[in-house]
Order: sequence, then structure tokens, then C-alpha cells
Amino acid sequence: MSIDFSAPTPSPLSTQMKQLKHSVINQFEALDDPRVKREPKHKLVDLVTIAILAVLSGADNMVAITYGKAKQQWLETFLELPHGIPSHDTFSRVLALIDPTQLHECFNSWVEQITNQLEIKLINIDGKTARGSYDREKQLKALHTVSDWASEHHLVLAQQRVESKSNEITAIPVVLNLLDIQGAIITLDAMGTQRNIAAQILTVGGDYILALKGNQD
Repeated sequence: MSIDFSAPTPSPLSTQMKQLKHSVINQFEALDDPRVKREPKHKLVDLVTIAILAVLSGADNMVAITYGKAKQQWLETFLELPHGIPSHDTFSRVLALIDPTQLHECFNSWVEQITNQLEIKLINIDGKTARGSYDREKQLKALHTVSDWASEHHLVLAQQRVESKSNEITAIPVVLNLLDIQGAIITLDAMGTQRNIAAQILTVGGDYILALKGNQD
């Protein structure tokens, strides 16, 4: 039996790296680079990708984001990193300049792409108040958000802040619009059991499981 060594079969790991590289570049290269018009030392897509992966791994400050120095060899399998891993000062300066709305849109597109690949069919929508977000001295109310949550994969798919003078009813339609929910089942508590929300889900081809209170019909 002859064996062809000319075209080795790619390993699952190398295939995953190619998919990750394609998805990251495809979604985050659209970000406008806020730095001065000269050749930057570090590519913006590299900075953003490392920051996102670091936060997903538990990083909660700029120093922790430079965890990439310990993972540089792995990161170089799908990022260019022409000058290695940026310093925490570089991360702090560049991330502060990025348009947050544009970054949010790119991130949501990336998550939606992942969602489609995972074929998520059950999405829970719920509101949560961030612990410790209330600031008495600055008179800032606690941060309350509504999230699309894929419990099977332990993954937050989308999130929307609830404005201080509003409630979850106005935020739920926004998070629904952030995802392609065709063919998915959406679960909502009694707060989200509204005719217009149910109609919105059905209009785009989704279905729902709603919680009813005694005073709702």
C-alpha cells in the first residue's frame, strides 16, 4: 500500500486557528484606527483581539491584558504581531481612543457569527443588576442590563444597558435585534411577556416560552 506524504492532512488545531483568524480579522478589521496617521507599531486588530481574549480569560485591568506575553507563541499562529505583544500602556492608550459604538457593533457581529456556527436554538433573555455598580458619592445608579444568554454554552450573546428612567421592556426589543433568532426558542420572564415582544420574535421566525402572572392575559 502506497502512502502519499505530499499533502498532509491538517490537524484539527490548525483548522481551528485558521477559522479563528478568519473570524477575528473579518469582524474587527473594519474598526477605524484612531491613532495618528503614521505607520503604527502594532496592528489594531492584534490589540483588540488580545484584549478580548484576555477579558474572556478573566483579565480585569490593562496589566492583566498583557497576558499575551505568556501566550505569544500561540497568538502568533493567527495574529501578525510584528513587534511582539504591546505594553499595558499601549493597550490603555489605544483602547481608550476606539469608538465604543463601533467596537460594540463589531463584537456583536463576531458573536453572531459564533452563534450561527454553534447552531444555538435556545436563548434566555433576562435582566441583571451589576453588583457594586452603585456609586453613592457620584450619585450613579446601579448598572442594569438585559442579556441574551445561551445557557447550554454558558455564553452571553448580546447585552443592552437599561436606561435609568426606563425598564427591561424597552431594552428587550433592542437585544432581540442584535441576533439572528430565526428558528430559535426565546425564553422570557413575566417582565418580558408583552404582546409587541412576542410579535417581534414571531416576525423574524423565532418562537417563545413566556412566563405569565395572574394579572396578564
